[in-house]
Amino acid sequence: MLYKSTSKKIFDVCNYLFIAVVSLSCLLPFIHLLAVSFSSNVAVVTNSVAFLPVGFNLESYAFAFRDGRFMAALWISGQRIALGLLVNLLLITLTAYPLSHDKSKLLGRSFYVVFFVTTMIFGGGLIPTYLVVVRAGLLNSLWALILPGALPVFSMIMLMNFIRNLPEELQEAAMVDGAGAITILFKIMLPLLKPCLATVALFSIVGHWNDWFSGLIYMQDPSNYPLQTYLQMLLLRFDQIMDMADGDLTAMLAMLNAQTGRAAQLFMGAIPMLVIYPFLQRYFTTGLVMGSVKG
Repeated sequence: MLYKSTSKKIFDVCNYLFIAVVSLSCLLPFIHLLAVSFSSNVAVVTNSVAFLPVGFNLESYAFAFRDGRFMAALWISGQRIALGLLVNLLLITLTAYPLSHDKSKLLGRSFYVVFFVTTMIFGGGLIPTYLVVVRAGLLNSLWALILPGALPVFSMIMLMNFIRNLPEELQEAAMVDGAGAITILFKIMLPLLKPCLATVALFSIVGHWNDWFSGLIYMQDPSNYPLQTYLQMLLLRFDQIMDMADGDLTAMLAMLNAQTGRAAQLFMGAIPMLVIYPFLQRYFTTGLVMGSVKG
């Protein structure tokens, strides 16, 4: 059995307590949000809800589904993630693979690396980017949410470093057998890149899911808002959204208020990430560590 000194034991206890406090500080607000979403209008107004529902009801969730705008925004976000993830992974892979080679195998490699790193430090700004989107005819379309960030440079550098950590003999042996660059990339390298690809995919999914500002800028029609932009509007103007609801929902609205309605839709907006994250988390440490070393 490994011996631990007294100071080490004290450090471990303090470390576990600190982690527990941080974990609770992240978890308890979420539990409170869930309790509010399931509570009655009266209980919420009188501040009677802590971490358990009071006056249990499902009217807030029924309103979200029957009103239709939440589901429409969720569908747009789903399309954005599916298409955006495909574009991101394709461009990341096609850029990282050639840049993983040495200068002797890729002419001008240093220039390309400096060029991409520069884009991480300096940007054109909000107005020039908006003008580019407008001139490209992408305004009020799904592509306006995807193409401006089509190549995440940080993720590309992670994948490039991950490839550079793999044995070069794999590629050399394939070239001796007559395999070309495309064959090597898709048949030999991609299966080995699974941990890092899962990591950058997680970054891409979370980035697309949490981005509300792009929808606010590039979508002129509120019906085209992705979910996070809709939720941002919901937090600011829920009363207006309730006033715009169909007449069939009048009786249901009498049992709601802004707090319960917001809480229900915010909680439902978090569920997809809670479902996806556990499947990709097991690759996260390996992909992040191996992709962060070797320049």
